[in-house]
Amino acid sequence: MTSHGGRRTQAERDAVTVEIGYALCSAAFAGAVVFGAVAGPALLFDLPDTPERLLLRAGLVLAPVLFAARVVSVLVRFRSAAQPSQPGRTSPDS
Repeated sequence: MTSHGGRRTQAERDAVTVEIGYALCSAAFAGAVVFGAVAGPALLFDLPDTPERLLLRAGLVLAPVLFAARVVSVLVRFRSAAQPSQPGRTSPDS
């Protein structure tokens, strides 16, 4: 995002769109993997009621938390990487 306060170019809008899509897809994948890892044994095996409920609830809590954390971390990293701290300089030593 090189234009501060001005209109964004089409390339900048496309980059934001791609980054949002990446954040959502990677977060959905990570959430599904965590849910499968935590709640999977409860769904695959015949467990007693208490451990089965605990695993399912833990999966249902952890998956959305991980989803939100992944989306936020990807978008914050994209935003901070797009704006140099010292415009026109390649490194702090220059």
